[in-house]
Parts: sequence; C-alpha cells; structure tokens
Amino acid sequence: MATQQESNRQLLVRLGVAAIAMFGFGFALVPFYEKICEVAGINNLLQPDVAVNTQVDASRKIVVEFDANIHDLPWRFKPLQGAIEAHPGELVQVSYEVTNTRDVPVTGQAVPSYGPQLAGQYFRKLECFCFARQTLAPGEKRTMPVVFVVDPALPRDVNTITLSYTFFEIAGTRAGAEVSRGRSVGG
Repeated sequence: MATQQESNRQLLVRLGVAAIAMFGFGFALVPFYEKICEVAGINNLLQPDVAVNTQVDASRKIVVEFDANIHDLPWRFKPLQGAIEAHPGELVQVSYEVTNTRDVPVTGQAVPSYGPQLAGQYFRKLECFCFARQTLAPGEKRTMPVVFVVDPALPRDVNTITLSYTFFEIAGTRAGAEVSRGRSVGG
C-alpha cells in the first residue's frame, strides 16, 4: 500500500513539473515569436516601412479608403478624409482624429488592416501613429498623420484599397506614463 501511495505521489510531482514546464514554454513563445517576426521582417506593425521604388506610376490611380474603429475604448476616432485617389509611388499624407471621452488619461494602440488583404504587402507606411502607443489626457483631441506610398508593384487588378485602423486600450499602463510623451506622432 505504501508503494502505491509513493508511486502516486511521484506521478503527481511529475505531472506538476510537466504542467509548469508547458506553462513556461507557452509564456516564452511570445517574445520568441516576436523576435522571429522581427528577423524575418514579417508582421512588423511597430516599425516604419521603407519605400523601395520612388517612381510614380501616373498611368493609373488607386482609390484609398479610410476606416476607423475602436475596441472597448472610450474614444472617438475617425479619418479626416473618407477616401483619396493616388498614383502608385506617390507620397501621400492623410490624418485621423482621436478624442478621449473619459475623465482620466487612457492609453491605446492602433492596429492596421487592409482590404483586400494582399494590399498590405504593397502599402508602405513611412510615418504612422500606429507605430507607438498613444496616451490621451482627459478630453484631449489629437490629429494624427499617416504618411504612405502604395508600391507600384501592386497588381493592376487592385483599384481600391481600404486602410482600417482599430484602436485597443492598453491595459495596465499608468496614467502619467511616458508611452506617448515625446514619441507620439502629431501630438
């Protein structure tokens, strides 16, 4: 009987160690994944793109539509232009406006998405508020620019691109944090 209890206790310890090891492995995957993406140059949302080809393709125009969304965030967020026409290779600047409707500072991070999805490969953001967290004071309104180039290598059958941003609140940031002070674009 004592051997059975000892055997069960050893099994319990092994299972506990395995569970802790799996948790640690899962926790370590996040920075590992971020480092792989950084090295491979994929899913790099927080760094400016590099405009490779500076030739403007005046033979065609692309309609770029702008969209703004918030996810559980007490802000008003909108593009100042609904859409523009641009030639591939042309440097373009547009602006978004954001207002904190809460009576306390709030920090958010914008995440871009593209429609059609393949357009993201040809959309080069050179300056963007999405590169840094944004902390807005109570009632603060801010105009934030986005500077971009649509790569002339964009397939000819793509005539419209939708650039959509969704702002998410960054939980756990302190009100007076340095997050966007001195680093935010346009503010």
